[in-house]
Amino acid sequence: MKNFILLDAAAGGAGGFSGIFMILILFVIFYFFMIRPQQKLQKEIRKFRESLDRGSKVVTAGGIYGTIKEVRDTYFIIEISNGVSIRVDKGSVYPSAEDANQAAQNGEQK
Repeated sequence: MKNFILLDAAAGGAGGFSGIFMILILFVIFYFFMIRPQQKLQKEIRKFRESLDRGSKVVTAGGIYGTIKEVRDTYFIIEISNGVSIRVDKGSVYPSAEDANQAAQNGEQK
């Protein structure tokens, strides 16, 4: 009888270790399929925003298309029409669809 009790305790300990191992495997999979690609995307967007200069065509987070007229520390002055300019935070600016398509085509041709 004593031998059976020891075997049951040993089997229970191995099951606990396997559960922790499975959770660890899930976390690694989650990292490589969810977290890492998101970090890469954020890095590319940050790099894009740092490369923006006067004359670049952009789209704001609100969907307003315009051309950068002036670059400041934390915001851009964007001209959305002749004589109409708005001030937009740097965090809410994305490349325009036209520029993104041109960049993609240039990348394929190289």
